[in-house]
Amino acid sequence: MQPFDRYAVMGNPVAHSQSPAIHSLFAEQTGQQLYYEPLLVAEGDFSQAVALFFAEGGRGLNVTVPFKQQAWQLAGQLTERARRGGTVNTLWKDSQGVIQGDTTDGAGLVHDLVHNQGLHIKGWRVLVLGAGGAVRSIIEPLLAQQPESLVIANRTAEKARELVAALEHTPDLLACGLDELNAPFDLVINGTSAGLHDGCPAFPQAIVGPDTVAYDMMYGAGQTAFNHAMLSLGARKAFDGVGMLVEQAAESFLLWRGVRPQTRAVLSSIRERLHH
Repeated sequence: MQPFDRYAVMGNPVAHSQSPAIHSLFAEQTGQQLYYEPLLVAEGDFSQAVALFFAEGGRGLNVTVPFKQQAWQLAGQLTERARRGGTVNTLWKDSQGVIQGDTTDGAGLVHDLVHNQGLHIKGWRVLVLGAGGAVRSIIEPLLAQQPESLVIANRTAEKARELVAALEHTPDLLACGLDELNAPFDLVINGTSAGLHDGCPAFPQAIVGPDTVAYDMMYGAGQTAFNHAMLSLGARKAFDGVGMLVEQAAESFLLWRGVRPQTRAVLSSIRERLHH
């Protein structure tokens, strides 16, 4: 019998991660021999932990909060989307032993929006709340969908402007402070860290109209505080980040194993797990 290939997710905290369950389901579905585990890494130990993992024969890593920017710096070679996105959530070694880094978050988000939720955002006015690494990694894939405009809004306007400047931006990409928003958008994405603590970012009510769709990159057992707020203000639909989570995992699996799993059944299974 073939030995199982070893994969893991590194983060702090990491016990809550659904990635081991997702990748186990993918492996089962595609007939792949692999083992995937959560690894809690102390804040200062990330590069040593990565080196040890690969030295012991590990095949691939997912990287979550707070190490995505460190993973970007550590990778010996970056894909183009990772280079421009400034964060890495997927690592593996190539045949020459060079650590490769990619970011699958943006591709996962867009796949969920377009294929799972049936939203075609070409020509839409899109607003993204927040200006951290999570937001940076989704900008390019969103722009590739050709929205009419893409606005990055943050409590500190300066941080949003710095992010846009770092992205060698196109004219369709704008930055502003939350207080400058005064009209409804077709799609509003919450990329702030407020959801990590079951909170809701402050935002002006003017951004919500009867055609607005809300998308929270966070997820939990029930509806997120952000989605609850958006629906109560009249948004027509609201989605959480479980679809993005499963789709970015499928993209990582494709990079490692050369096959992209079917996600629909896995998505249902993870939703069930979260509700129990």
